[in-house]
Amino acid sequence: MLNDQKIANSISLKPIEEIAFSAGIRAEEVECHGKHKAKISLDILQRLNSRPSGRYIVITAITPTPLGEGKTVNTIGLSLGLNNIGHKSAVCLRQPSLGPVFGIKGGAAGGGWSQVLPMEDINLHFTGDAHAVNSAHNLCAAFLDNHLLRGNTLDIDPDSISWPRVMNVSDRLLRNVQIGMDEDISGFPRNTRFDITEASEVMAILALSRDLNDLRERLGRIFLGYSKTGKLITPDNLKVTGAMTALLKDAIKPNLVQTTEGTPAFIHTGPFGNIAHGNSSIISDRIALKLFDYVVTESGFGADIGLEKFMNIKCRDSGLRPDCAVLVCSIRALKMHSNRFSVKPGRALDPALFRPDPEAVSLGLCNLEKQLENAKSFGVPVVVAINRFETDHEEEIKLIRQKSLQLGAAACVESRVYAEGGVGGRELAKAVVRACEQKNDFSFLYPLETSLKDKIETIARKMYGAASVEYSPLAGNKLEKFTNMGYAHLSICMAKTHLSLSHDPALKGRPRDFILPVRDA
Repeated sequence: MLNDQKIANSISLKPIEEIAFSAGIRAEEVECHGKHKAKISLDILQRLNSRPSGRYIVITAITPTPLGEGKTVNTIGLSLGLNNIGHKSAVCLRQPSLGPVFGIKGGAAGGGWSQVLPMEDINLHFTGDAHAVNSAHNLCAAFLDNHLLRGNTLDIDPDSISWPRVMNVSDRLLRNVQIGMDEDISGFPRNTRFDITEASEVMAILALSRDLNDLRERLGRIFLGYSKTGKLITPDNLKVTGAMTALLKDAIKPNLVQTTEGTPAFIHTGPFGNIAHGNSSIISDRIALKLFDYVVTESGFGADIGLEKFMNIKCRDSGLRPDCAVLVCSIRALKMHSNRFSVKPGRALDPALFRPDPEAVSLGLCNLEKQLENAKSFGVPVVVAINRFETDHEEEIKLIRQKSLQLGAAACVESRVYAEGGVGGRELAKAVVRACEQKNDFSFLYPLETSLKDKIETIARKMYGAASVEYSPLAGNKLEKFTNMGYAHLSICMAKTHLSLSHDPALKGRPRDFILPVRDA
């Protein structure tokens, strides 16, 4: 089979205006970025407001290997499959980060015959959204330090500042730095850090904003640090919020591209799932749901992380409710969760992973069991998709199917979308259509009225399987302070390793009775 690059290059792309027309987007709502990319004007939401929304499907997964388990491939492939069986469907994805693109994991535009195109553009600078987030974030950082230099009328405590700089490549030597060492500007050195752009709170906010006004209000409330008397310092205090919003005025518009089969795809924002909420933008989903019968979106990493945040943060903010969830698994990942195999980035896979080993699959099914429980806990039907590799064996597939149905999955089907595109996703698409007709008792994991610690402990126990939570003095003091400041009603966004249900990436399978350490808040 051809590699991803050769497949992408073999596709004759349609003009982006043709893709937009097929989706029902008017010419005046399309802002072209070359021949094959466009931004969509937010004016479209007002025009489509009275239309009924389509079905909403979220893709999640078991705990992945460091190489990923084909979640993006199956998100794209399911949409292709739905179109293939006669439904009008679009896919909504996050934009890849340059850190993984230039690392071992590579790009995130799908793979095989289930890709979004133009793949190179999507994986690189695309339409400049990440650059805009980078600029807005660092402008705020510059305003903050300039305020200290110019007299500090807000009486900001430099030691309390938590706002870093960001950049869109992984540069480990800049993770922790000291700034303000210029001999002409004495008295202002302090320790800070550089995060990757996708870890910026600006990126997370961009993904959750409903419109430009909502974006501005959210940016204005960002926590930057404290004054020496304990007052919260925000961009509004620094009078930088308007300038940050101006830098993001185009980045808030969703990007339209196409799949390998010439169907529409929206790619917008890129918050990381292990740090931020790990989901594409609310705006792109809202537009797509008004235009299509079925919209397929992806939440980052496993159901314990991305899906939990999709449900409790994104759905709560957007008011949208999923009709079905799809849990992607692979045989190689299940074998890894047996603790008989180790999968490490940059190293060749153990040849034994490719041999028939139903016993190892059976031992690793405990992870699928827990992640299926996690997905079902929100009250939506769940379809298990086995991401089929050519090295998989029928007896292993049969075992997964039997276990999934026994555990209450609405269906368990093979997905061959990598090798076959939409045709390979027909069975999955049919299962999802049936699942969307089933009873849906959607509910959140926790009410907003409970305390911050109650929410944290609910996530730890119900999603991760922890016995209890242990707070560091720093975390405990901060949570108490946030509660006293009136922030106890907020959702919780947990930063945790994506390589285990627990906090320890080395603990595979289904860890039980562990204590989850909360270091900071």
